[in-house]
Amino acid sequence: MSTLSKDPLAILAAARDGHRLAMARLMSLVEQGGADARLIGSLTFKGAGQAHTVGVTGAPGSGKSTLSSALTSVVRQTGERMAVLAVDPSSPFTGGAILGDRVRMQDHVLDDGVYIRSMATRGHLGGLSLATPQAVRVLDALGWPWVFVETVGVGQVEVEIAGAADTTVVVVNPGWGDSIQANKAGLMEIADIFVINKSERPGADDTRRDIQQMLELSSIGSWEPPIVMTVGTTGEGTEDLWEQIGNHRQHLTKSGELVARRAQRARTEFNEILLRSIEARVVSLSEGALSESLHEQLEARQIDPYEAVEQLMNSLQESRIS
Repeated sequence: MSTLSKDPLAILAAARDGHRLAMARLMSLVEQGGADARLIGSLTFKGAGQAHTVGVTGAPGSGKSTLSSALTSVVRQTGERMAVLAVDPSSPFTGGAILGDRVRMQDHVLDDGVYIRSMATRGHLGGLSLATPQAVRVLDALGWPWVFVETVGVGQVEVEIAGAADTTVVVVNPGWGDSIQANKAGLMEIADIFVINKSERPGADDTRRDIQQMLELSSIGSWEPPIVMTVGTTGEGTEDLWEQIGNHRQHLTKSGELVARRAQRARTEFNEILLRSIEARVVSLSEGALSESLHEQLEARQIDPYEAVEQLMNSLQESRIS
């Protein structure tokens, strides 16, 4: 594999043959971004579109990792292969994922039918970097039929994951707190399936009743999110969860919503890439002589900030045309 270390095409070819080291290097290139990541994205785009993506989100401490591990055991018992992307906080020193894939799901690291990868948020506000949807696409193109994305569960990531997944599983615990706060967080709107994990604890039935009441007061479409009771440490309820994920997939396919969701996802990614590209060009332009001149005029109050930005954007457009 050493001869493939600097050749994205060779790495991709080896990954398609099932080489784990090549897959790891491929994911690293995607995370790093740049020309290599763009090339990999281009080569894998047309070959993707078959995998079903499941987002697993919820507050820190809700037991998402333990639940994901138990669910993976159920999935593997059916003979299905699956990949897991664990979106972790970024290290302030290296920029990499803090928790690491070996800390998670240790029972499955030697299973050839499971691929586990930790991805760093890299300071992205919602926790999902631009690399995450591309990593999902790469795994899809490599033939993984199920891709699970587990979020770190902070900031706006609970809502953001809904835009990157076909099925969104929201994990809560008994006594999860003020239902109004939950509504503010947007969890009611993004959940396709609710999971009350650690359901052996007191208050589980009350939490289920609260969720059911909120669902009855919400505007629900053709799919009513089921509420699944689980105990991640023992695996209790995970078979029911897997069944509900399958039911939701069938619903999306029959109703045509799967196609609509993926079309919206493509639009969202396009807009994100477009904004990033414009931002990079504007930053490059703003570091030049024109920017210095605009700053001087601003300080002298010869122009206002809106006019300064307009001049900068006009200059960007002119440089694009030329």
